[in-house]
Amino acid sequence: MINDSYKWPRPLGFTPFDHQRETANFLTDNSRAFCFNEQGTGKTASVIWAADYLMKAGMIKRVLVVCPLSIMQSAWQNDLFKFAVHRTVDVAYGSAEKRNKIANSTAEFVIINYDGLPAIAESAINSKMFDLVVIDEANAYKNVQTKRWKLMRKLITPDTWLWMLTGTPAAQSPVDAYGLGKLCVPQRAPRFFGDYRESVMQAMGPFRWIPRPNSEKIVFEMLQPAIRFEKSQCLDLPDVTFVTRQAPLTPQQRKYYKELKDQMLMEAAGEEISSVNAAAKMNKLLQISCGSVYTDSGAVIDFDVSNRLAIVEEVINESSHKVLVFVPYRHTITLLRDYLTKAGIKCEVINGDVQVRNRTSIFKRFQEGTDLKVLIIQPQAAAHGVTLTAADTIIWYAPVTSTETYLQANARIDRPGQRNPMTVVHIEGSPVERKLYFMLQNNITNHEKVIDLYKKELDES
Repeated sequence: MINDSYKWPRPLGFTPFDHQRETANFLTDNSRAFCFNEQGTGKTASVIWAADYLMKAGMIKRVLVVCPLSIMQSAWQNDLFKFAVHRTVDVAYGSAEKRNKIANSTAEFVIINYDGLPAIAESAINSKMFDLVVIDEANAYKNVQTKRWKLMRKLITPDTWLWMLTGTPAAQSPVDAYGLGKLCVPQRAPRFFGDYRESVMQAMGPFRWIPRPNSEKIVFEMLQPAIRFEKSQCLDLPDVTFVTRQAPLTPQQRKYYKELKDQMLMEAAGEEISSVNAAAKMNKLLQISCGSVYTDSGAVIDFDVSNRLAIVEEVINESSHKVLVFVPYRHTITLLRDYLTKAGIKCEVINGDVQVRNRTSIFKRFQEGTDLKVLIIQPQAAAHGVTLTAADTIIWYAPVTSTETYLQANARIDRPGQRNPMTVVHIEGSPVERKLYFMLQNNITNHEKVIDLYKKELDES
């Protein structure tokens, strides 16, 4: 049990918030537990403190953190460097050989993504090298029929500590909770999925099921022990939290990104580059990062952008309230809309093609209705004057090149009528995006710095 006398290694002057302290206390008391704290409440810090305490007490030796690729470094590694500087940490990413080498190293915390786990599973299972497994955004393990779920079940022994983190344990349906319960607290879950589905869902036809009136109670009783803090309860949190999610470029994107940068280097050799030309080239790099490039003839070339699309879906599923997704390019908006629709996420689009009357109707449905969770917006089409406080999360699919547009777009949720602390998620996968987000957050006027940004991009070639 963590108590007030325990001195966590932390930056000078840092004091954990009450909800973080209580979450850490709860986790140290439960070897199998769920943490349903909303995103932006600092649950990674709570997990780190709790794990550190258990290590100090000699109850565990090594921790495996399984999480989305996008937050291995930006969230977990960075927070471990910040809140447990005395502990060793490594990220198991790359070839199977490299992942295994890191898994078999002396690192006390090993971070790996879901799809990287098979590379180390055999040695991890045989040697029982991890005493505590932390699964972040645990909805990835909701389906007991997947290879991912079955592999994790083999990895978890009766003696393994397991903490499962998600802000939305039943994001789309009560049946989503079954895989989580069966993995973490199998004694609380029905033996067969069919029995569980019958208990929480009612058939309304051959292909339609609706939740039974008592489904929430059944889910609640199965997913125990659990703790939850909502952002609205954490009054000491900042009004707006900025989060970075990394979306590595796919091999196809990397190939064309490099080719364009090489072309830029050739054109820049010995020539003075105008801001107009620099902006045009930077825009092409952004388009490759987003997944669709417009040619000089007006045609569109699509790239494999599966990493980025999956991250948008992850953030939406982890959000307890409504979400705005700002996407700079029209064709990419279509790509994202089709992807989310296929994933069963109800969304609408706002861009320059949507007439004012229809926009008003969509905004009203979003603000006042319950059926529409996501708006995909071209920033210039709704950056001014619109109140969208039904959302407390903004996802920037990619950065824009205008500081004014960025600030005004964020202000759609940060205005009177907002009742929840807000989260702004930056998705980045390329160097140019990282530099642009820095400029946007620091309120740097981009048109004055575009040449410098262009030159920095070339310098890193």
